[in-house]
Amino acid sequence: MHKIFDRLLMNKLHFTHFTLLTAAVVLLLSSFIAADAVLTKNGKTTVVNTTTLTTNVRGFKGTTPVKIYIKGHKIQKIEALPNKETPKFFAVAKKVLAKFEGKSVNKVATMDVDAKTGATFSTKALIANVKQGVKYYKEHK
Repeated sequence: MHKIFDRLLMNKLHFTHFTLLTAAVVLLLSSFIAADAVLTKNGKTTVVNTTTLTTNVRGFKGTTPVKIYIKGHKIQKIEALPNKETPKFFAVAKKVLAKFEGKSVNKVATMDVDAKTGATFSTKALIANVKQGVKYYKEHK
């Protein structure tokens, strides 16, 4: 009986070790998947999606993610992604995105942009998203 108990205990320890190892592998792989979700290539254009990158950046009602299209180290366009901001105010806030278009990523990284729009929370969040997205691009291109 003692040998059966020892064998069961060893099997349980091996199963626990296998389960922990499997969990570690899944966690490691999920971190690579998250990184791929941020930076993608579309021909010669690199697209930075800040949805998972800037979860701590909030406008008035929540996160304000963007997609930044970069070609030749210049911002081609920036798209505001779905969010929970008030549409009327967000329409005003997202006008700030045009200030980055056509600029080099180095210029954007150091630009001071005026956030006085009447939708200050949303505007500041969009600016922070762009800055963090450009920083990520520079570190991972």
